[in-house]
Amino acid sequence: MKRNWKKYFLILLSINLIVVIFISLFILWPAPSPEKREVEELNKDQYSEFIIRTTKANLNELVNAYLEQLLQDTKHHYQISLEDDVHLQGELPVFSATVPLSIHLEPLVQDDGNIILKQKSISVGLLELPNKQIMKYMKRFLPVPEWVDIDPNKEEIYVAVTDMEMKSNFQVQVDHFDLEANHIAMKIKVPYETLGIESSHKHEESK
Repeated sequence: MKRNWKKYFLILLSINLIVVIFISLFILWPAPSPEKREVEELNKDQYSEFIIRTTKANLNELVNAYLEQLLQDTKHHYQISLEDDVHLQGELPVFSATVPLSIHLEPLVQDDGNIILKQKSISVGLLELPNKQIMKYMKRFLPVPEWVDIDPNKEEIYVAVTDMEMKSNFQVQVDHFDLEANHIAMKIKVPYETLGIESSHKHEESK
C-alpha cells in the first residue's frame, strides 16, 4: 500500500508540474503581430477627453485678457472682436507713422484641431496698400504668440492651438467654431499623469 501511495503521489505531482509548465508557457509566449498592434494602441490611451462648449462673449474676454498680458511690455495695441467673423483692430507702424489697422478674418477649423484665419478684408487707415503688403507689416511689427503665424503670401493667419503651452499640461484642440451660430466647442485632453493618475496600461506593466 505504501508503494502504491508513493506511486500515485509521484504521478499526481508529475501531472501538476506539467500543468504549471504549460500555463507558464502559454502566458509568457510572445504574442502574434495582431495583438502587438493592439498593445501599441493601448499605449496611446494615456488621457481622458472632454468637449467644452462656450460662447463668443466668453471666448472674446479670454482672448483679449491674454492679449492684454502679451502686449503689456510693448508699445503696440490691438484687440480681437468675435462677431460674425474674427475682427482684429489696432495700430500698425507704417512709413514712420502709426495708422489704424482693421482686418476681418474667416475662421476655418482644420482636421488637426488648429485654425486658419482667412483674410476677408483689410485696411490701414486711408492708405491704399496691397493686402499682402499690409500683412507683411503685420508679420514684422505685430507681436503675436509663438503658436500664431502670419502668412502674407496666403493672406491668412495660422493659429496652432495645439502648440499652446499650458501650465496645467492640458492639450487643447478646436472642435467646432461657428461664430454666426454662436457655436464654439473645444476639445480638451487631460493626461492622467497631470492628475497623478497611473494609466491602466502602466499599471499592468508594473505588475
